[in-house]
Amino acid sequence: MTIDNRIQVVLIDDDPHLRQALGQTLDLAGLKILPLAEAKGLAAQLERDWPGVVVSDIRMPGMDGLELLTELHAQDPDLPVLLITGHGDVPLAVQAMRAGAYDFLEKPFASDALLDSVRRALALRRLVLDNRSLRLALSDRNELSARLVGQSPSMLRLREQIGALAATKADVLILGETGAGKEVVARALHDLSSRRNGPFVAINAGALAESVVESELFGHEPGAFTGAQKRRIGKFEFANGGTLFLDEIESMSLDVQVKLLRLLQERVVERLGGNQLIPLDIRIIAATKEDLRQAADQGRFRADLYYRLNVAPLRIPPLRERGEDALVLFQHFADEASARHGLPPHELQPGQRALLLRHTWPGNVRELQNAAERFALGLELALDNSEAQSAVGTSVEMVSGGLSEQVENFEKTLIAAELARSHSSVRSVAEALGIPRKTLHDKLRKHGLSFADSGAASHTDELD
Repeated sequence: MTIDNRIQVVLIDDDPHLRQALGQTLDLAGLKILPLAEAKGLAAQLERDWPGVVVSDIRMPGMDGLELLTELHAQDPDLPVLLITGHGDVPLAVQAMRAGAYDFLEKPFASDALLDSVRRALALRRLVLDNRSLRLALSDRNELSARLVGQSPSMLRLREQIGALAATKADVLILGETGAGKEVVARALHDLSSRRNGPFVAINAGALAESVVESELFGHEPGAFTGAQKRRIGKFEFANGGTLFLDEIESMSLDVQVKLLRLLQERVVERLGGNQLIPLDIRIIAATKEDLRQAADQGRFRADLYYRLNVAPLRIPPLRERGEDALVLFQHFADEASARHGLPPHELQPGQRALLLRHTWPGNVRELQNAAERFALGLELALDNSEAQSAVGTSVEMVSGGLSEQVENFEKTLIAAELARSHSSVRSVAEALGIPRKTLHDKLRKHGLSFADSGAASHTDELD
């Protein structure tokens, strides 16, 4: 159990009369307090970034104020701790100040002195946490850039959205094609949130057999069904205090969707065969490659669940929409693979760069990463389902030579790749390349290329 972040002052004193009097003083000043009779166990209940202050008597049975100060500062040295002393404890209080106590108050003291010290301590705490949050945001931004590589406008926007959502408690719906990196985004949301020290549980709903999906997600009690011999903790319960990433949510049956909707609304889970409602402190990140609105219109997905999930949607752009990010990502993954295999890194040649830019990447980042791995191992740069690859053929294998030779090869590669993409006419190829048709005709002859290379008929009448 942790102390609520709304609590501003934890007040500890074993004297019930003094504790009540001091509590009333702080309460009348509009401060939210938690009065305690002993200090033992307090540190375990305070998160490192808890935004309050601690006021404690020095002499108490069990753990005294100095021991408490040491334990609290081992967890967070910036936490303000105010100590209350008797007249004979002043040397002890001075020792505590040297050990890092924020202030000490000698009995008897005026109510205004207590309030003034507490308010100054709270202001200092806010400043410390603001600076801490700023440093974390800067490091998070660098971490996000390392995880989600690319400088295209769509990726810059995605990183901004992740940074804004990570600090909230909102559930998130991630939209993206297969291989686009949905789990990478989900992990970033978790790792940059206040739940980073809690569990991150990832589950692919599409990979679960319908007969076990409810038991996997919600758990079960002994005897809930044939073969259920002992209690099983479901994924939702296992993720308590952290984040559950539920991929391919569109594959869930309508019956399971009903239970998920209830869990999202009430934040409780009930195991199969059980009667106990188990409270959950959990963030749900769902992901889909389908249009859930369309699925809802077709009766394949519950509309109420769609609207409940669609509060904070994040769309991951497919790789084909990210321009030169493909080159940056490819080199990033290739360098990683080279280092992993203890091989010298390879640099992309112009023709290879052109091939990567022309490829439509149906498998998105996952496909690109596999291609980069092969490239790092010195294997042929072969791209699956690539029309440009078949058209370019051996022309993508760059030869070492002077600048003019590489420029010629690069030009041939670009023209061949466009021939593969434009099966209609010479005019469309010329327009795509931004050159006159006569110039294109000359370059086709120069490089020995024609529409026959792409399997399409040439419309030579357009050259007139």
